[in-house]
Amino acid sequence: MKKRRNILILALLLSASGAMAQSEPSDSTKLLLDRNFDRNWFVSVGGGAQMYFGDYDKQMSFTDRLTSALDIAVGKWFTPDIGLRLMYSGLKYKGVTPAATGSHSTGILYTGTKNGMKLYNQKIKYYHFQTDVMLNFSNLLFGYNPTRFYSASPYVGLGWMVAYQHPQSHEVSATIGLLNSFRLSSAFDVNLDIHGDYANDRFDGEVSGVYGEGGLTATVGITYKFPARGWEKSSVCKYSEADFSRLNESINAIQKENGLLKNQLATSNNNNTKVQTQTRTDVITQTVVAPMLIIFKINTCTLFDDGRVNLGFFADEIKKGKSVYVITGYADRGTGNKTVNEALSKARAEAVYDCLTKEYGIPASQLKIDYKGGVDNLYGNNPALSRATIIKVE
Repeated sequence: MKKRRNILILALLLSASGAMAQSEPSDSTKLLLDRNFDRNWFVSVGGGAQMYFGDYDKQMSFTDRLTSALDIAVGKWFTPDIGLRLMYSGLKYKGVTPAATGSHSTGILYTGTKNGMKLYNQKIKYYHFQTDVMLNFSNLLFGYNPTRFYSASPYVGLGWMVAYQHPQSHEVSATIGLLNSFRLSSAFDVNLDIHGDYANDRFDGEVSGVYGEGGLTATVGITYKFPARGWEKSSVCKYSEADFSRLNESINAIQKENGLLKNQLATSNNNNTKVQTQTRTDVITQTVVAPMLIIFKINTCTLFDDGRVNLGFFADEIKKGKSVYVITGYADRGTGNKTVNEALSKARAEAVYDCLTKEYGIPASQLKIDYKGGVDNLYGNNPALSRATIIKVE
């Protein structure tokens, strides 16, 4: 029990020791699930040292317990915060045992015992496959930043640890660790990976009454991130600048024409003061609101607070006139199939419609719903701007 507690405490302390890199927070602290399964995959390989915590490890010197270590992993980041990987580790552990034969004993007497016990060198050849759930603390706390130099990613995992020479053993394992990543480029990172592994007491071929044993490993390696990699950052804006400029020009022209008509009417009235029948001309003005663009996060039709605030301002202007506005929903063609994108674009338009009618009291007669499914980039080369609804006068 004490050995197991020491292993886990040591691993936890190592996992907590990584300090977060100093970098400016990005605007986006969370991005939703990446629907493209082929994005943000990586492979890594590393080498280093490992130490076994067995039944008689206290009888060995620190250097005698060290052996070489190898880690090979493949994984995927599903969001900037959450990832999953499958990792192989192994080679061999070194320990000591009172058994001259069996229990992975080499039969060679260990001469460095600290209290004169008669112990033999032990060599355990093994391999270990584990699945780890990783949490990128740097992105979680400071926001997604693709150029950040250092990222700290604690992880936990479950695996299968096998001693493949007699006496063989096959044990379920638990892992806790810290992946320290140092950015070299958009494609490559240098990694320092520190993790502790825990398995049943019978793993080394001996049952001594303690609850378990395992190893502590530190490796330095390199990670290659396959293209496509990274995420786009979503934003919310009130309108399209081009549409706003065109509408402003139209409104200015209408106001200018209104002024001319008023001047003509005043002149006509002054010149016809003796006419018994006078024609009355009414000038009717109509309030027209500039278009609005509302951006949604990937794979969602949920309006967040910033979008609702913008719609509230928009609703105040709609109420000043009788114009009918069309709410058109869109989705990004690059993510999702045709059926999903059509349903998603319709749901986004309906979400804006419900907000305007139910929350801000816009009459249903002033709103219409349309949807276009998945489309190519609406503005510039940014697919995030296609995950949107556009509201403009009919």
